[in-house]
Amino acid sequence: MRIDKWLWAARFYKTRSLASEEIGKGRVQVNSQDAKPAREVKAGDTVAMRQGPVTRTVVVRGLSQQRGPAPVAQLLYEETAESVHLREAAAEQRRMNGEPAGSQEHGRPTKRDRRSLDKAQGQAWGDRWSASVDS
Repeated sequence: MRIDKWLWAARFYKTRSLASEEIGKGRVQVNSQDAKPAREVKAGDTVAMRQGPVTRTVVVRGLSQQRGPAPVAQLLYEETAESVHLREAAAEQRRMNGEPAGSQEHGRPTKRDRRSLDKAQGQAWGDRWSASVDS
């Protein structure tokens, strides 16, 4: 069975064309070798794929010509213990890191901030009818 079709049937990618794209970019390896979309895969092969910042390593347990429900698709592979550990560690790392925007103390003021600044300075848009400099 073709690797792109298997990745689609195992629900790693939403479409076969997305699976083929990722394979073409070199993000999928079969038995530690870069794969092509037409590469044949069989039970017992090891497939390593990079999805975002995480690399998942799975062992092929079954083949399916059609895409089925998620519980059935999960029977087609078994994720290695090392891969599960690395994936959970990456998730924990992301959870522990704060929101990048939350660390900024100063930045562009919001609409509410601008209105409160204008009110504190005694300026309101009703006082000026245009953005030009008054003479």
